[in-house]
Amino acid sequence: MKRLKERFVKVFKAEFLVGKDSQRNWITILLVLLLGIVMIYSGHLIDQKIYTIAKLETEVKELRSEFVSVRSRLQREKLESSVLSELQNTGLKQSQTPPNKIKVIVKEDE
Repeated sequence: MKRLKERFVKVFKAEFLVGKDSQRNWITILLVLLLGIVMIYSGHLIDQKIYTIAKLETEVKELRSEFVSVRSRLQREKLESSVLSELQNTGLKQSQTPPNKIKVIVKEDE
Protein backbone atom coordinates (compact mmCIF):
# COMPACT_ATOMS: atom_id res chain seq x y z
CA MET A 1 0.00 0.00 0.00
CA LYS A 2 2.83 2.31 0.88
CA ARG A 3 4.52 1.54 -2.40
CA LEU A 4 1.36 2.42 -4.34
CA LYS A 5 1.14 5.70 -2.46
CA GLU A 6 4.75 6.49 -3.33
CA ARG A 7 4.06 5.85 -7.01
CA PHE A 8 1.10 8.24 -7.00
CA VAL A 9 3.23 10.90 -5.33
CA LYS A 10 5.95 10.41 -7.96
CA VAL A 11 3.39 10.74 -10.75
CA PHE A 12 1.93 13.94 -9.29
CA LYS A 13 5.40 15.42 -8.79
CA ALA A 14 6.24 14.44 -12.39
CA GLU A 15 9.43 12.70 -11.33
CA PHE A 16 9.10 10.35 -14.29
CA LEU A 17 9.83 13.33 -16.55
CA VAL A 18 13.05 14.41 -14.84
CA GLY A 19 14.42 11.12 -13.51
CA LYS A 20 17.18 8.98 -14.94
CA ASP A 21 14.86 7.14 -17.39
CA SER A 22 13.09 10.33 -18.43
CA GLN A 23 14.26 10.24 -22.07
CA ARG A 24 12.30 7.04 -22.73
CA ASN A 25 9.25 8.52 -21.00
CA TRP A 26 9.44 11.72 -23.07
CA ILE A 27 9.61 9.73 -26.30
CA THR A 28 6.55 7.73 -25.25
CA ILE A 29 4.63 10.88 -24.30
CA LEU A 30 5.51 12.60 -27.57
CA LEU A 31 4.48 9.52 -29.54
CA VAL A 32 1.13 9.39 -27.74
CA LEU A 33 0.60 13.12 -28.39
CA LEU A 34 1.47 12.71 -32.06
CA LEU A 35 -0.95 9.80 -32.43
CA GLY A 36 -3.66 11.83 -30.69
CA ILE A 37 -3.14 14.74 -33.07
CA VAL A 38 -3.28 12.41 -36.07
CA MET A 39 -6.52 10.87 -34.80
CA ILE A 40 -8.13 14.27 -34.28
CA TYR A 41 -7.03 15.44 -37.73
CA SER A 42 -8.35 12.32 -39.43
CA GLY A 43 -11.65 12.72 -37.58
CA HIS A 44 -11.99 16.25 -38.93
CA LEU A 45 -11.19 15.07 -42.44
CA ILE A 46 -13.85 12.37 -42.19
CA ASP A 47 -16.41 14.94 -41.01
CA GLN A 48 -15.56 17.14 -44.00
CA LYS A 49 -16.01 14.20 -46.37
CA ILE A 50 -19.38 13.34 -44.82
CA TYR A 51 -20.64 16.91 -45.25
CA THR A 52 -19.37 17.00 -48.83
CA ILE A 53 -21.05 13.69 -49.64
CA ALA A 54 -24.34 14.87 -48.13
CA LYS A 55 -24.17 18.09 -50.15
CA LEU A 56 -23.46 16.19 -53.36
CA GLU A 57 -26.30 13.74 -52.70
CA THR A 58 -28.80 16.58 -52.37
CA GLU A 59 -27.42 18.14 -55.55
CA VAL A 60 -27.82 14.81 -57.38
CA LYS A 61 -31.43 14.54 -56.19
CA GLU A 62 -32.17 18.06 -57.42
CA LEU A 63 -30.55 17.42 -60.79
CA ARG A 64 -32.38 14.11 -61.16
CA SER A 65 -35.74 15.77 -60.50
CA GLU A 66 -34.87 18.54 -62.96
CA PHE A 67 -33.95 15.92 -65.56
CA VAL A 68 -37.26 14.12 -65.09
CA SER A 69 -39.27 17.33 -65.42
CA VAL A 70 -37.36 18.44 -68.54
CA ARG A 71 -37.74 15.00 -70.11
CA SER A 72 -41.49 14.95 -69.50
CA ARG A 73 -41.83 18.49 -70.90
CA LEU A 74 -39.90 17.42 -74.00
CA GLN A 75 -42.15 14.41 -74.51
CA ARG A 76 -45.23 16.63 -74.29
CA GLU A 77 -43.79 19.12 -76.77
CA LYS A 78 -42.80 16.38 -79.23
CA LEU A 79 -46.40 15.28 -79.63
CA GLU A 80 -47.91 16.04 -83.01
CA SER A 81 -50.82 17.91 -81.46
CA SER A 82 -48.58 20.29 -79.52
CA VAL A 83 -46.37 20.90 -82.57
CA LEU A 84 -49.49 21.70 -84.62
CA SER A 85 -50.80 24.10 -81.99
CA GLU A 86 -47.44 25.89 -81.86
CA LEU A 87 -47.25 26.17 -85.66
CA GLN A 88 -50.86 27.34 -85.98
CA ASN A 89 -49.78 30.88 -85.04
CA THR A 90 -47.27 30.96 -87.90
CA GLY A 91 -49.84 29.91 -90.49
CA LEU A 92 -48.42 26.46 -91.17
CA LYS A 93 -50.94 23.64 -91.35
CA GLN A 94 -50.80 19.89 -91.46
CA SER A 95 -50.73 18.42 -94.95
CA GLN A 96 -53.74 16.31 -95.87
CA THR A 97 -51.74 14.15 -98.29
CA PRO A 98 -48.91 12.00 -97.03
CA PRO A 99 -45.40 12.78 -98.25
CA ASN A 100 -43.98 10.98 -101.28
CA LYS A 101 -41.04 8.68 -100.84
CA ILE A 102 -38.04 9.46 -102.97
CA LYS A 103 -35.86 6.54 -103.96
CA VAL A 104 -32.35 7.19 -105.14
CA ILE A 105 -30.87 4.47 -107.32
CA VAL A 106 -27.12 4.57 -107.60
CA LYS A 107 -25.63 2.83 -110.60
CA GLU A 108 -22.14 1.55 -110.31
CA ASP A 109 -19.81 2.22 -113.24
CA GLU A 110 -18.52 -0.96 -114.79
